[in-house]
Amino acid sequence: MASLASRAARPTMPFLRVRHNSSIRSLATRATTYTLNTGARIPALGFGTFQDADSQEETVSQALRKGMRLIDTARVYNVEEQVGRGIKKSGIPREDIFLGTKLWCNDYHPEDVERAVDDSLRDLNTPYVDLLLMHYPCTFKRGPDRFPRDADGRMIAGETSFIDTWKAMEEVVKTGKVKAIGVSNFSKGEIEVLLKESSTVPAVHQMEVHPYLQQKAFNSWLKSKGIHVVQFSPLGNMNDFYRQTGWSKEIAHMMRVIDQPLLKAIADKYGKTPVQVVLAWGINSGRSVIPKSVVDWQIDQNIEADFELQEEDMERVATLDAKARFNDPSLDYEWRLYSDLEGIDGTVRGRTH
Repeated sequence: MASLASRAARPTMPFLRVRHNSSIRSLATRATTYTLNTGARIPALGFGTFQDADSQEETVSQALRKGMRLIDTARVYNVEEQVGRGIKKSGIPREDIFLGTKLWCNDYHPEDVERAVDDSLRDLNTPYVDLLLMHYPCTFKRGPDRFPRDADGRMIAGETSFIDTWKAMEEVVKTGKVKAIGVSNFSKGEIEVLLKESSTVPAVHQMEVHPYLQQKAFNSWLKSKGIHVVQFSPLGNMNDFYRQTGWSKEIAHMMRVIDQPLLKAIADKYGKTPVQVVLAWGINSGRSVIPKSVVDWQIDQNIEADFELQEEDMERVATLDAKARFNDPSLDYEWRLYSDLEGIDGTVRGRTH
């Protein structure tokens, strides 16, 4: 693995004794971290906060107390205040937490970026975030409406480009309010434009990755550029959002990733669950994963998902790649997202909200 994405794992729990096929082996739960191109360390296993606003204060607090140290949120999730309260409630020192949020598309005008960051810092009740991401490459009309639409219901584009936004984000880093910047939902070509027209290599690209959408070539390319990948929707179509949103694709209704018999067989081998195997696959691939849950026992299971998968099992998971992309609001956002990536077939027109 490249030095910009170096990995260090340490066992943080006692070795677990797992009985399988009448044999006993040791299985260690780890706390893997990676080094970003800024020199900062980011945990491999984190906590996503999309949806369930009323539950976030307690679940963020619980996740931190149970050992998670990466918290991922976004302005458009409308949960930053709850996340901030959860961090305080946990009692975990702020400096021990890697906290990331995302700038939304209506705040991409360069004159709005620092104000938008200040709004997030206020609601999160923190003097800084460890990571600020551009949520999508598309720009919406600036103003208070996060989804500005014309009389026909079509999204109204902004007047500036993601390059303008990125350069404004670079300036915010200089203030100390943001420690690192990155992107989310970008295509390869869009990242190449950033690399060509700015002086900052994104520290992170947060994107959809799961056994049904492995994006092997793109992941390899990002690694070669020193850009760390954080997987959103690491459990694929387990989230009902992908079956209920206005642009839900037909493939979102295929068998859930975690119901795959192959994953159940691998899970039995390790004395784990299919969910834990899927998360471990992401971590063993050198990426961070940010599953979401508001259920106490699921948080416990997620924390125990950082363990070593044997190479033969990594190769078995690789056979599940269906190039199935579930997150694709391209026609609603009036922007061909993921234009040079896998899984863009079957895009549906419909409103996100």
